[in-house]
Amino acid sequence: MSDNQATTTMPTTYDPKAAEAKWYDYWMKGNYFQAGAKPDAKPYTIVIPPPNVTGMLHIGHALDCTLQDILIRTKRMQGYDALWLPGSDHAGIATQTKVEQKLREEGLSRYNLGREKFLEKVWEWKERYADAIHQQWAKMGFSLDYSRERFTLDEGLSRAVREVFVRLYEKGLIYRGKKIINWDPAARTALSDIEVEHKEVNGHLYHLRYPLKDGSGYLMVATTRPETMLGDTAVAVHPEDERYKHLIGKMLVLPILGREIPVIGDEYVEKDFGSGAVKITPAHDPNDFEVGLRHSLPQIVVMDEGGVMNAEAGPYQGMDRTECRKQIVADLQAQGVCVEIEDHVHQVGHSERSGAVVEPYLSTQWFVAMKPLAERSVEAQRSGAGVRFVPERFEKTYLHWMENIRDWCISRQLWWGHRIPAWYCEDCGEMHVAREDLTVCSACQSENLRQDEDVLDTWFSSALWPFSTLGWPDQTADLERYYPTSVLVTGYDIIPFWVARMIFSGLEFTDQMPFQDTLLHGLVRDEHGRKMSKSLGNGVDPFEVIEKYGADAMRFMLATGITPGQDLRFRWEKVEQARNFANKIWNASRFALMNLEGVKAADVDISVELGTADRWILHRLNETVRDVTRLIDIYEFGETGRVLYNFIWDDLCDWYIEFAKLNLYGQNAAAKKATQSVLAYVLDRTQRLIHPFMPFISEEIWQHLPHEGETITLAAWPVYDTALEAPDAVSEMELLMDAIRAVRNVRAEVNVPMSKKIELLIKPANEAAAAILSRNEEFVSRFCGTSKLEINLSAAAPDKAMSAVITGAELYFPLAGLIDIAQEITRLEKEIANLDKEVERVEKKLANEGFVAKAPAKVIEEERAKMADYADKRDKVKARLAELRN
Repeated sequence: MSDNQATTTMPTTYDPKAAEAKWYDYWMKGNYFQAGAKPDAKPYTIVIPPPNVTGMLHIGHALDCTLQDILIRTKRMQGYDALWLPGSDHAGIATQTKVEQKLREEGLSRYNLGREKFLEKVWEWKERYADAIHQQWAKMGFSLDYSRERFTLDEGLSRAVREVFVRLYEKGLIYRGKKIINWDPAARTALSDIEVEHKEVNGHLYHLRYPLKDGSGYLMVATTRPETMLGDTAVAVHPEDERYKHLIGKMLVLPILGREIPVIGDEYVEKDFGSGAVKITPAHDPNDFEVGLRHSLPQIVVMDEGGVMNAEAGPYQGMDRTECRKQIVADLQAQGVCVEIEDHVHQVGHSERSGAVVEPYLSTQWFVAMKPLAERSVEAQRSGAGVRFVPERFEKTYLHWMENIRDWCISRQLWWGHRIPAWYCEDCGEMHVAREDLTVCSACQSENLRQDEDVLDTWFSSALWPFSTLGWPDQTADLERYYPTSVLVTGYDIIPFWVARMIFSGLEFTDQMPFQDTLLHGLVRDEHGRKMSKSLGNGVDPFEVIEKYGADAMRFMLATGITPGQDLRFRWEKVEQARNFANKIWNASRFALMNLEGVKAADVDISVELGTADRWILHRLNETVRDVTRLIDIYEFGETGRVLYNFIWDDLCDWYIEFAKLNLYGQNAAAKKATQSVLAYVLDRTQRLIHPFMPFISEEIWQHLPHEGETITLAAWPVYDTALEAPDAVSEMELLMDAIRAVRNVRAEVNVPMSKKIELLIKPANEAAAAILSRNEEFVSRFCGTSKLEINLSAAAPDKAMSAVITGAELYFPLAGLIDIAQEITRLEKEIANLDKEVERVEKKLANEGFVAKAPAKVIEEERAKMADYADKRDKVKARLAELRN
């Protein structure tokens, strides 16, 4: 496939399926995606956000990875030593939940199997879905370096995780303690905040009377979770609240249980909210927990890890929490304690995995002390040494989270994950944290050790991804060369959970930011702007899209449909438009190749004498190269797509190829050869520019073109060339295209088809315009469909003719018998009205003192030139209207 001669055997239509299978296999066999082949080149690195091995990739993955592939393919072609490192995440709770669901279908649980056998089942699941993910990456054309693929539970990453855990523990930044955490009673594990999905629920607000022990009255409190009152250990009021400050220190009697609890004063209470009195349940509410610590209150847990009420719940022991709520409300109403039940819509946390209502729960867990780690990251960001956020506004999201951070609960009551490297001596009670598995207690020499049963939060290993994947804690050659990475591409929704954690981990363990830039994109929503979900049934499978329209169409639609930081609405018609664009490129290339038979790469010479259209398309290509390169560098993929689309569809296909036919089919051998060279050159460079977006079709076409090299993947990226600048050719072509458009518009207005030849008289505005039109008379005649063409500086407007005014010329069409004079007068009146509006719009703009004061001089000058042009056109149309009326 390195034959550099043009081939003319392209099929009539493009077959995405055949091309996708053929070229991905070709790329893989050639190891074209493997980094390290250019030791002297500047490195450019992206580590893929590792997908969870829980199932198939969705349309959000397709967007995220397409953006990364565009960057990596561009940089590879620009000569960088480009590494795109693939991998996947073990996704602790998500994967374990999937496997447990499968076991339940077989009538089993993980406890039936035991830890080792269960983990074997999960590894089987992982292998199956890791293979599926590989196939999906291939189907989408992603240029990943599989020789460096990693998995968060592989041996190297597991060693990195232990190293980090031990170092933080030794610094006193990892500790074990009792705190309120998110608890999933169904999965029986702690959850991270990202695993809690807040849903709006139609609940109730229960108003309860707590009597004072001395019988002098009561305090009114309200709660949405009445079952937690069984764990109340105080009622708090604001210390400056005149209504209640005299009660501080007095005792209340807790209904149902009869336990005496104090009235305490704490500034946490808002005086003006509700009754101004708040029940305090330190073991079941994070804010109450903090109040309880300040006042040394007992912490009473009233339910077990499965959400069943325990002995502390008194008469409700053994009841499920929801059953308990119903019974306790009935009992409180019967005793006159519950005086009002108010309908109340509020947000309730649910486990993303099990769907269970999350319980704020006092539990002994492992935590990372976040303040010192966060402070260093914030200081680096504020000093200008941090990560560049794109869009910039997300830096505020990051800083807000870091500046208000809480200690991170890192332990999970699961079996699938990195087991916590802590061992407890069953004889002396000593706890040991170590890098290697322990068999002997260093305190008492006993061999009776038990490892902590818990595993680490999935995000703990994900936080190390940019450097652990490159070999850290060893100082490997890859770590030295490819770290810090160049850019992280991910969704804005995981800034706190992943982006922030990678930043503080990178700083702590490598003294460097893990990436220079972070490009944040939005979510892919449905056409109505709704989030995609199983419950709505509005999800889009990327492989359904590929099956229907091909991978290139899907990639182009996704990449060019977004603005950094904004959500994308998925519309099938947009994919269809992208498919039509691919077909346009195919058809144009197929036409060109039919006229490039026998042309070799060495024959392509654009330094010869060229015609106006040839020089113009090279100028436009040059501008496109400049704009596309700049826009990709600033991550403006939507704008990049617009520039490419306009150049390929309008300039190349609709104009240049039509102009090129005159030389290709003409008798001038030198002109034909020159146009063949330009056509081959422009198509080659166009395929290179579109390649990062549409890798399959661009490779297929490029391999048919005269070319050098084995694959477009490694072809050099086009660069701006001042030698191709041709502003004079641009001016000429603009005049010619304006004239042709004007003729076609007039034909359309009076329903005169192109097949019917017309007479055309052109009156140029000056000698320069006359010279351009005369020089290109053959083009004008062909594309305007003339039987007679006259270009005359001093021409007088003929009687009974249609007219059009363009910048640089007036056009007349004697169309006796084909035009209604009254209809033409109406058309000219409309044209004058439109030109009046344009003149008025520019006049208002120039009369706006604010605009004139702020706009650059060049912009103001352009607006004045526009107004003069519109006024000139209007005068000419008015003159023509007067002639017709006479």
